[in-house]
Amino acid sequence: MAEGPTTRRRQMAAELRRLRDLAGMNLEDAGRAVGVSRATVNRYEALEPGKSSYGVKWPIVDALCRTYGATDAEREAVVSLAKDSKVQGWWKTQSDVVPEHITPLLVLEDEAAEELHWANTYVPGLLQTRAYATAVIEATETRAEPDDIKRMVDVRLRRQEVLKRQPPMHVWAILDEAVLRRTVGGPAVMAEQLAHLVTSGRTANIDVQVLPFEAGAHAAESTAFMVVRGAEPSLDVVHTSNLTGALYLEKPADLERHRIVFEYLRSQALDTSRSSVMIAAISAEYAARASRKE
Repeated sequence: MAEGPTTRRRQMAAELRRLRDLAGMNLEDAGRAVGVSRATVNRYEALEPGKSSYGVKWPIVDALCRTYGATDAEREAVVSLAKDSKVQGWWKTQSDVVPEHITPLLVLEDEAAEELHWANTYVPGLLQTRAYATAVIEATETRAEPDDIKRMVDVRLRRQEVLKRQPPMHVWAILDEAVLRRTVGGPAVMAEQLAHLVTSGRTANIDVQVLPFEAGAHAAESTAFMVVRGAEPSLDVVHTSNLTGALYLEKPADLERHRIVFEYLRSQALDTSRSSVMIAAISAEYAARASRKE
């Protein structure tokens, strides 16, 4: 897919950092040379997802490139990236109900080529039904008003449009069996959600595997994560969340560690066909429980 503003912003940041390293300058020296603060230089270089809309001023980028001794071709390329790095995402109109730590994920997903998910508590947001998403958000956003919960659910479902764009994002989700067994929203909601997983797994751009309890210990320990893959490996980001926010990991060692763990999980999990059979069977169990309650 064509490169968007987030990708260009991150390419600009990486190139500025590379040029400064080649020049043998630290952040403070670079800032002093062009008349800006150390923090400004650091911000221009930081591969911070979601910061693409921060004010990147191309004359400063141009000055930094000249200070670093970049060639004319290098300087023009970086300045071009700076001029076209503004992000105006659909989520801007929902900013009052989108937690600040989620915005970077929305920015990344808008241009990502693939997401690799390890889920050990809930079905990944991109694969949730409305009823299931509502139950999850009601449980996790305990202080939110009903209208805000509905808007949060709308945002989550809007994210799923990346699965239908051209070309669509590819999602590979590995689910701990606990995700299937945890009754979120009641049996009827779970029956629908698991049936949706089976249907989703039949599409060309979605793969779903289950790591059954009988697989025993595994490499991921207790941490759920996703690897958001960009147009090139250097633009990949690992996302993990916790009770107070989220972490976005971009260091090569962190990326490699999570990629390796995902491969181990993929090898331990049931293949997609056997996973589909298991999910369908558990969905049928929930449907039977729901019918008995009627």
